[in-house]
Amino acid sequence: MIDLYTWKTPNGRKVPIALEELGLEYRVHPVDIGADAQFAPGFLAISPNNKIPAIVDDDGPGGEVAIFESGAILTYLAEKTGALLPGAGAARYVALQWLHWQIGGLGPMLGQLGFFAVRSKEKAPLAVDRFTDEANRLLDVLERRLADSRYLGGDDYGIADIAAYPWMQAAGTMLAEALSAPFERRPATARWLEEVGARPAVRKGMRVLED
Repeated sequence: MIDLYTWKTPNGRKVPIALEELGLEYRVHPVDIGADAQFAPGFLAISPNNKIPAIVDDDGPGGEVAIFESGAILTYLAEKTGALLPGAGAARYVALQWLHWQIGGLGPMLGQLGFFAVRSKEKAPLAVDRFTDEANRLLDVLERRLADSRYLGGDDYGIADIAAYPWMQAAGTMLAEALSAPFERRPATARWLEEVGARPAVRKGMRVLED
């Protein structure tokens, strides 16, 4: 059994999608970051960076294992099951580079844009412009990739797509105004969003803590 600690954010949606795709049994523990639940001592013992998501797998290699950081969790789950990530060769590193592109670029930039352009009561035009420009640059990177490849990692759906999808959903909803209708001029991204979003496991994972 895997215990999942998460909340209703793009990062928090990644792991339940992967767990649903892989058919792994799991329990959900809500960590209400709006109420600072991520700073509770019990959660700190699992996630030293006070961030969701995190998991505890009681059937890990050698026994119980706790893992934080979404990219590490997705890689662990893929390796545990032998699915959603090539096991070796160039295709593995292509998939991993796009996973880390999302973790290091797309997610943080969209997150900052969401704060400065949407959630902040006092607007800082320089910050809004900075993160809008960088978010659009990254969306163009994604569009070029998906114009050449069915999925981020190549021909097969995998953990890089799972990592990117919740953030791209946010780009098309919460951030749509700030990004000026981001998918109207990015048809390959729109195609990918529709295809990934139609997967039953994605739909179920996106609803965790909502139902």
